[in-house]
Amino acid sequence: MKGLILSGGRGTRLRPLTYTSAKQLVPVANKPVLFYGIEALAAAGIRDIGIVVGDTQAEIRAAVRDGAAWNVDVTYIEQDAPRGLAHAVLISQSFIGDDPFIVYLGDNLLAKGIVPFVERFVDAQPAAQILLAHVSDPERFGVAELTEDNRVKKLVEKPAEPKSDLALVGVYMFQPEVFQAVRKISPSPRNELEITDAIQQLIDDGLTVTPYIVDGWWKDTGKLEDILEANRLILETMERRVDGEVDSDSQIDGNVVVEPGASIKQSKVRGPAIIGANARITSADIGPFTSIMNNVRVHDSAIEHSIVLEGSDLSGLQSRMTDSLIGKNVKILRDPGTPSTYRFMLGDNSEVGIP
Repeated sequence: MKGLILSGGRGTRLRPLTYTSAKQLVPVANKPVLFYGIEALAAAGIRDIGIVVGDTQAEIRAAVRDGAAWNVDVTYIEQDAPRGLAHAVLISQSFIGDDPFIVYLGDNLLAKGIVPFVERFVDAQPAAQILLAHVSDPERFGVAELTEDNRVKKLVEKPAEPKSDLALVGVYMFQPEVFQAVRKISPSPRNELEITDAIQQLIDDGLTVTPYIVDGWWKDTGKLEDILEANRLILETMERRVDGEVDSDSQIDGNVVVEPGASIKQSKVRGPAIIGANARITSADIGPFTSIMNNVRVHDSAIEHSIVLEGSDLSGLQSRMTDSLIGKNVKILRDPGTPSTYRFMLGDNSEVGIP
């Protein structure tokens, strides 16, 4: 069995961050989202993985390399433009060959991995098996309707009036018959080949598509609030570990990870939280559900429920920063010379909230 991770999307919902970074490499609990997918496939015994890449392929190749870090072999498959998930599957046919395979969206996270899903697919050998989850807003997703004998009857992409609350999770398993199904479908109104249409084609052709309802949380990290929620959920599973330097004037409460080389002075860190390697935390208050990446400096500031990427410098924030995602090498500094004014240099589509 082979694995196929789709990482060609542009991540428009995470701009401006994704103007300069692949959305699949945005970190959750200080680890790129994409790495969780690779780990899930490797844990299921899949060693041959294809990664579909687009405009951000150079960054993804540099981060993943040949897959040796996970004991897998990685092949890169170039998609010339975002033409839909089913198109990404179709252009991967030469890599897949005649093997059954699993498709994993590179910006998805599953609490309990995919091992049971893979085992059931191997045992039953349907034409396709899809993961589903109960959601409160099914109109945002592909939605499944099931038969009384627990087969998939119909799939609709982002219906205006959903007939169930079962949303497609970004993990699918296929037999090679899916390639013929993709060739039969037409582009959707947004000019993409939809994976829901390809799966529906399998159903229309009389082939069996079975559901697997996810036990545990699932997150599509395409939006800020979903990334922060995934960060919270993963931080809650981490155990306390302090490998960096914490001075006697600092307080570490709860499950906090302090990576080697990090320095915490005259500060308070309340878990769950993670402080990356070589970070410098001085006279600061780091609240729960916060991930501070490597080489970040936080001075005289209060932060909680946020993610701060590598190399950023936050200093003198008079009010507590919360619910935020700060990109790489960002500087947020208080200017003591102009206390009654604000001064910004921001990229396209940035958003700043001022209390």
